[in-house]
Amino acid sequence: MKLTILGATGSIGVSTLDVVARHPDRFEVVALTGHRQVDVLAAQCRLLRPTYAVMGSAADAQRLALLLKDAGLRTEVLHGAEALMQVASLPEVDAVMAAIVGAAGLPPTLAAARAGKRVLLANKEALVMAGAVFMAEARRAGALLLPIDSEHNAIFQSMPHNYAGDMARGGVRRILLTASGGPFRTTPLDVLSGVTPEQAVAHPNWSMGRKISVDSATMMNKGLEVIEAHWLFNAPADRIEVVIHPQSVIHSLVDYEDGSVLAQLGNPDMRTPIAHALAWPERIDSGVAPLDLFSVAQLNFERPDLARFPCLDLAYRALRTEGNAAAVLNAANEVAVEAFLDRRLPFLGIAELIAATLDVVPQAAVPDLAAVLEADRQGREAALKLLARRPAKSA
Repeated sequence: MKLTILGATGSIGVSTLDVVARHPDRFEVVALTGHRQVDVLAAQCRLLRPTYAVMGSAADAQRLALLLKDAGLRTEVLHGAEALMQVASLPEVDAVMAAIVGAAGLPPTLAAARAGKRVLLANKEALVMAGAVFMAEARRAGALLLPIDSEHNAIFQSMPHNYAGDMARGGVRRILLTASGGPFRTTPLDVLSGVTPEQAVAHPNWSMGRKISVDSATMMNKGLEVIEAHWLFNAPADRIEVVIHPQSVIHSLVDYEDGSVLAQLGNPDMRTPIAHALAWPERIDSGVAPLDLFSVAQLNFERPDLARFPCLDLAYRALRTEGNAAAVLNAANEVAVEAFLDRRLPFLGIAELIAATLDVVPQAAVPDLAAVLEADRQGREAALKLLARRPAKSA
């Protein structure tokens, strides 16, 4: 199988390459992309010798090209958004790992779907922002969507074979999305106002990038996953329930009409869903240690506290509103998280800024990609204006 890996230098990309390296006779990497990490991408290129490598800027691409030339590689180095879409839709590529974080990952992920690829979907924003558009394009082109988020991958594994997006036909009553609760699950509410970026990115179970770690701390990550699950599994908002499960051993569950509940369990390691999607419908070694239930000993479950996690409530609000609301939500969240990490916004200000943005951006339909991108632009513009009006605050 020939692969393009979008976001190769991030945590999902690195985990993907670890799985690929375990099966050199099975996978060939045709293209790797990174944003700014020139040295990391150069090291990956020296190891895998791809045909193409893509950087975010011309300057970084030039530097990478010099490094690869010195190493005697013939890899063609490209840069920019158009290059990302080019390598995502190469005729010779069978599967695309879509692991670029945020709205920037939407155009190349959509390009892969339009080209009818096997899309390993780690970029949840593609469905959050453009669910209807993305799913329609994937169906038209015959693309195969395989979820990489551990929760959606677990749901995929627990769904009936005859599901086909029809809950009644499949006998599915509910989808249960598990969440760890992040680093502040038990932190007193009056302490949250002083949370620092360093504390927010210290996830208790998973190794993730800074932005996703903050999303986990606010539970916006889970809110985005609710929206993603809606599109992937054609499930209405009231049939998707979030369950806090601190051990992160059960990755999600499917509740059936006959009273059965199927769950997928495993150690919290992204290489499991990556290996599942790479080899589906077969199974291959991922490098993940077997789950030791005796050391786990117990499994706990809690209802999410929306006073502690208002971002989760905002995501449900956006899903029920439909139209441009989810794209605006995502845009405002990206602005808010960046401001928090830069110490320009307090931790509790993240949800406040998102809520205010949803209030000021008018509702609108999003029938095509242009409308989705316009909603994203409006959401960012509104969030930045609201941010500028806030009193200066260091988190």
